[in-house]
Amino acid sequence: MEPLSLLYWIKMGLGALAAVLCLGMAKEVFTAASIGIIVYAISDKILRQIFIEKVEKPSVVTKTGIGIFIMTWVMLWIMLYTMLNPNPLPI
Repeated sequence: MEPLSLLYWIKMGLGALAAVLCLGMAKEVFTAASIGIIVYAISDKILRQIFIEKVEKPSVVTKTGIGIFIMTWVMLWIMLYTMLNPNPLPI
């Protein structure tokens, strides 16, 4: 598998991990956003060290997969939250 494809799939999995962490730890949107940003920042530093020799620029590691990370994180978090809390708020 090519390095950028592998990086893409890893970031998708990390987005799912961030969603599960937000579901368990966050009760507010700002706290969940902070968890998502922290997960991405830590994983970016680790992945940059792993993939530094396999890509042409270090910024490619940061840019590759950021969209799938955000989409996976938000969509999975919303879906899991809705499944675990099916009662809507009273109007």
